[in-house]
Amino acid sequence: MSTAARPAAETVPAVEISGLVKRYGPVTAVDGLTLTAPRGAVTAILGPNGAGKSTTIEVCEGYRAADAGAVRVLGLVPGSRELRPRVGVMLQAGGIPPAVPAGYYLTQLSRLHAHPLPVRQLLELFGLSAAAKTPFKRLSGGQQQRLSLAAAVIGRPELVFLDEPTAGMDPQARHTTWSLIGELRGAGVSVVLSTHYMEEAERLADHVVIIDHGRVVAQGTPGALTGSAGQLRFRAEPGLDIDGLVTALPSGALAKESPAGHYVVEVTGGAVDPRLLASVTAWCAERAVLPSSLRIENRTLEDVFLELTGKDLRT
Repeated sequence: MSTAARPAAETVPAVEISGLVKRYGPVTAVDGLTLTAPRGAVTAILGPNGAGKSTTIEVCEGYRAADAGAVRVLGLVPGSRELRPRVGVMLQAGGIPPAVPAGYYLTQLSRLHAHPLPVRQLLELFGLSAAAKTPFKRLSGGQQQRLSLAAAVIGRPELVFLDEPTAGMDPQARHTTWSLIGELRGAGVSVVLSTHYMEEAERLADHVVIIDHGRVVAQGTPGALTGSAGQLRFRAEPGLDIDGLVTALPSGALAKESPAGHYVVEVTGGAVDPRLLASVTAWCAERAVLPSSLRIENRTLEDVFLELTGKDLRT
């Protein structure tokens, strides 16, 4: 998908935020947040409900004014006249009139841009050709999301903001949208998205920013955040001698039983390797213990997210 209409100044980040503060009365939604979204990459902003991610994106889009701090988008002030034609925005709520047909909406929207993508091409690309005459309110949730994404890229933007881009989609539509986002990145478009789907962020993002209580708590590539460490898990009779197992393991390995009969072995700052696996199975064999459901699991972005933000459900 060829969307970029103008050359990009690669030395300028897609988004640069320093010390952003945004308050709603007595509530501080964003509290001194600092982050940079690289140019030509997919940056995922993650956080629990109320963490400040949507407010941060809305300030970048120019819909809200910052109370303090500096925000630059493509090197410009958010919402400025010069910036608007260079940025595409996909809102979670869509913002599309309920009675307007999909094809008509994109046609009218295309007239606002100097070099829009062809409407017919967009409808086909996003799987909406058969729904071109269908009012927005009668589209499925997935179709509404895809129409909103098509609207965000119709002007060939350099940067696209996506707020929960696959919310309400079935698995097939979600994978299709992931492919489309990958095509945007391949065409040189910078993408900043917020999502609650950790798999989505891990699969799409070049750069991940995790925020909580209005502050950045971690950022980096998915690989850097999850690290190389893995876990070896197995089941056996409850109450095995954990201290004895640790003694038999290579240096730096830890073991625990949680819950009863479920055992986890991991290496601090390292990865599960054949030597560790052999040590565990040999220790079990010496004690006539037959481990079941033995498996090696890698640490995921969801594991990191829960460790940093907690496991309690927030509203």
